[in-house]
Amino acid sequence: MKRVTNCILKHDHHILMLKKPRRGWYVAPGGKMEPGETIRQSVVREFYEETGLTLVHPVLKGTYTFVIKEGDKTVEEWMMFTFFAEQFEGNLRPFSEEGQLEWVPLDEVFQKPMAEGDLNIFEHVLNEKEDMTYGTFYYTPEYKLLSQYFDPVNV
Repeated sequence: MKRVTNCILKHDHHILMLKKPRRGWYVAPGGKMEPGETIRQSVVREFYEETGLTLVHPVLKGTYTFVIKEGDKTVEEWMMFTFFAEQFEGNLRPFSEEGQLEWVPLDEVFQKPMAEGDLNIFEHVLNEKEDMTYGTFYYTPEYKLLSQYFDPVNV
């Protein structure tokens, strides 16, 4: 099972988002954990590699499992650890190999194309709920959301 980390960075009423070229979907910058890395080390490293920015005091806000199903068969499964931060150091890279970086006004975040499950993750994190969220998302291989579950369920 692969493990990934990402971070939703908020600054001056904007969110730093990465537009992925494959589907044109917007995501929070991040990526795969390396062997032996803590999730915090991973998010700081991955965020820096994609953006040029060093996160300051990222806070873990959610742990999610993604299951890709083809019929009744699980074809892929991975975990994502989502952080939130409002402070950073450094300068934004003019170009990222992962896609197009964009500071999106807070009131436009939910109009951007993204995976259906990511909308719920962004909603949780940006509403600044105090507690962690745990969830499972079931997708087709084409990333059509089949179902989702959140704990706590009031998300």
